[in-house]
Amino acid sequence: MGKRFVVVLAHPLKNSLCAHLAARVVETLSDAEHQLQMIDLYERDFDPRLKSAERQSYYSSKHDASAVVEDAEALQAADVLILIFPTWWFGLPAILKGWIDRVFVPGVTYDHAPDFGRMIPRLKRLQACLAITTLGSPRWIDWFVMFRPVRRVLSRAVIGTCAPNAHFSMLSLYNTEKLTHERLAAFERKLAQKLQRLV
Repeated sequence: MGKRFVVVLAHPLKNSLCAHLAARVVETLSDAEHQLQMIDLYERDFDPRLKSAERQSYYSSKHDASAVVEDAEALQAADVLILIFPTWWFGLPAILKGWIDRVFVPGVTYDHAPDFGRMIPRLKRLQACLAITTLGSPRWIDWFVMFRPVRRVLSRAVIGTCAPNAHFSMLSLYNTEKLTHERLAAFERKLAQKLQRLV
């Protein structure tokens, strides 16, 4: 039995570049003997809004994650988490941010410390998280003007807090509005190499 991969796709268009890259990921992982669970947030019409009962129970003895129990269980059982999404306005798509808000919750991915100090991580099984994102902007703006905000949030706040032993990596495809076949092919080769290291 191989590793358990959970792949989360967050793009509204079926013919998007993100959907294409997700298909390549699934194709590559399906060739190996691994468990693969695909979560297409738009296809499922996932509601990103945190419910009042969910927020109300954040500091109770048991958080109410009943509405997202399937995803919570998938995340807890994952060896590798792969997030595939576009970067919009140098941030996460609302549907993916909402998925994180509703699934990365107390009792699922972390616990509150008794004194409400540093959160106690629960995703001890998770070995790696790979974020794959597309941007219309050039690389230099993301790196040297915006200082890679999406990477910082995911690597330090989300994964760094809930799965500090997991290796985080990110592949960003820039200038997608001027994408050539050659550049896409080069990115796909880099993605394939990254996946081979994860399996």
